[in-house]
Amino acid sequence: NLTELMEFVLLGFADMPHLQWFLFGLFLIIYIIILMSNGTIFLITKMDPALQSPMYFFLANFSFLEICYVSATLPRMLMNLGTQRRRISLVACATQMCFFLMFGGTECLLLLVMAYDRFVAICNPLHYPLVMNHRVCIQLVTASWVIGIPVQIGHTYQIFSLPFCGSKQINHFFCDIPPIVKLTCGDTFVNEILVYILSVLFVMVPFLLILGSYSKIISIILKLPSATSQAKAFSTCSPHLMVVVLFFGSGIIAYLKPNTRHSEGNDKVLSLFYTTLTPMFNPMIYSLRNKDVIMALRKLLYLVFPNSTIISKLKISYNVVRTFCT
Repeated sequence: NLTELMEFVLLGFADMPHLQWFLFGLFLIIYIIILMSNGTIFLITKMDPALQSPMYFFLANFSFLEICYVSATLPRMLMNLGTQRRRISLVACATQMCFFLMFGGTECLLLLVMAYDRFVAICNPLHYPLVMNHRVCIQLVTASWVIGIPVQIGHTYQIFSLPFCGSKQINHFFCDIPPIVKLTCGDTFVNEILVYILSVLFVMVPFLLILGSYSKIISIILKLPSATSQAKAFSTCSPHLMVVVLFFGSGIIAYLKPNTRHSEGNDKVLSLFYTTLTPMFNPMIYSLRNKDVIMALRKLLYLVFPNSTIISKLKISYNVVRTFCT
């Protein structure tokens, strides 16, 4: 029996009714941390004259993208946890999926652009100002944002043009591709192949290119004459490499692993990792070991709290974290 569904039910964490308010508070705190930390990085990279290099230009765009990325899923999840009204219309579900895919694809391409920036800076430092000029940086960022838009809109339209039948319950906390496809009727072979193709193009290919660029970067760093130069070069690359491993690792496992009937719980855990935890950790990874970002943050706090002890505490905290990370 085919039915034209006008709405779905996002089950989310309905199997843990005693933890609903705890989860609401937890994810609300995570969302606030993501907004404040990424917003702060975006602000200081735009305001501080010392952070006007291409690396920080890409970092500012990445921080803004992270805010957009988590805002495609977390607010709806918070509303479902707080109100216990898990219904979502078909149009709202398709819109959420489309924006999530667009921002996710953009993040993959932007991480590739940031890897290319580090590759040029370390492997070809003399030509770096010429190669990575402001016009090229704008073109790379614009391409990262624009390339995936028509592809993901078409992919979303193709998924929601399929007929739905049977249950309208989505065993997930947002409208992701695998749980939606499970609700469709008929042969979904073409759609599953399309998911794998786009996953390879937007996830696997950028990931392999980034690994290739970093293999070249590491080989160049190891040839530097002094240990100080090697440590400085590694310090500019290691944060980006950590973000790449966290984001792409969980994404590849989620979208390229074989589908099984009993993997819904694992899928939700993986989705939580690359939709909430990774965006929360990214500002910490980029800032806690970056002296320039810490100095810009201290300047900003000095403007806001000129007579406060926050600045000195921040300096102490930075030294402790730096010692611990080292």
